Amino acid sequence: MPIIESVSVAAVVVPLDKVTSFSTRTVSERHYCLVKVRGKDGNEGIGFCYVGSAGGDIAKIAVEQLLAPKLIGQNSHRSEGLWMEMYNESILQGRSGAVMRGISILDTALWDLNARAAKLPLHHYLGSVVDDRVPAYASGGYYLDGKTPAKLGKEMESYVKQGFKAVKMKVGRLSPREEEARVKAARKAVGEDVLLTLDANNAWRDLPTALEYIRRFEAYNPYWIEEPFSPDAIDLHAALARQTTINVATGEMESGRWRFRELIDFGGAAILQSDAAVCGGITEWRRISAYADLKGVIVCPHWMHDLHAPLVAATPNARFVEFFLDDQVLNFRRLINKQLTFKNGDLILHKTPGLGFEFDEAAVKKYAGKLAWTKIV
Repeated sequence: MPIIESVSVAAVVVPLDKVTSFSTRTVSERHYCLVKVRGKDGNEGIGFCYVGSAGGDIAKIAVEQLLAPKLIGQNSHRSEGLWMEMYNESILQGRSGAVMRGISILDTALWDLNARAAKLPLHHYLGSVVDDRVPAYASGGYYLDGKTPAKLGKEMESYVKQGFKAVKMKVGRLSPREEEARVKAARKAVGEDVLLTLDANNAWRDLPTALEYIRRFEAYNPYWIEEPFSPDAIDLHAALARQTTINVATGEMESGRWRFRELIDFGGAAILQSDAAVCGGITEWRRISAYADLKGVIVCPHWMHDLHAPLVAATPNARFVEFFLDDQVLNFRRLINKQLTFKNGDLILHKTPGLGFEFDEAAVKKYAGKLAWTKIV
């Protein structure tokens, strides 16, 4: 019986090389929470999440004080029961946000631990749909000083030249006229056969303002408009979906199957961007994806391609993995020792057990300090 011996947790701050903006925020650093769950048999699984651009210790404290103690001495294969016990333990402090992210990373580590013990890549352990690769879209199009529409177009074109059949750019920070110029330049650069997706990052607060932008964008046939409103404004997402031909995509900040059920049943999303490092881990992500499948909704998970590639490979209604070609925006890749490769717009899946990579301990020490890991036994 695989018994959990210890949990180690670290809070890590990784600065961006360039201050980067999207519609509502400007970011200069990323805060991550990392865990290692070790079994008495010597196997170890890892989990991780992006906590935000500040406050990374919040998730670490949740793991240390609320969640990890529930795992010590438990059977790691009892993942459903452990998920429920962690959720119940933190119900007053959590149900979303940093505490649910803590559950997410521990749950991910349990799946990784069990897959490694079984000597299977995670997508095989989950029961894969495909064996070797999954489609990805190239994510970028951020706002930088001096980045004209023409330069944005060149960036989008560079992704297509590397084989990607879908790309994403940011919208919503500038005026409707200026944003239309950016979308027009991107569409001209990538051509008509490439899926162009738009990410507003909660830019708009009301339907008339959103429609002022959306009506301009429709002429360029974007595949989706992502997070047009606050994640709490499910009714506005649904209202927009009824008034545009562009697919509405959202869900990257949602937690728990109940919120996703509400989002789907209200008609607020044709495409779910549920993030396993946010929504409750692999266990909860699979529940959400199954419900979406029943309702004919596609899943295209947000961020963390290292985590989501095997999940997309094992999910019938999942279409794309979000992929960043460098570490400028999603700099988590600086913290691990093995990177996913891509070919012709697809991510090539790891063949080694579990997630297929480890934390780079030198990098963790660099960004978290010499006493990076706190161990709970």
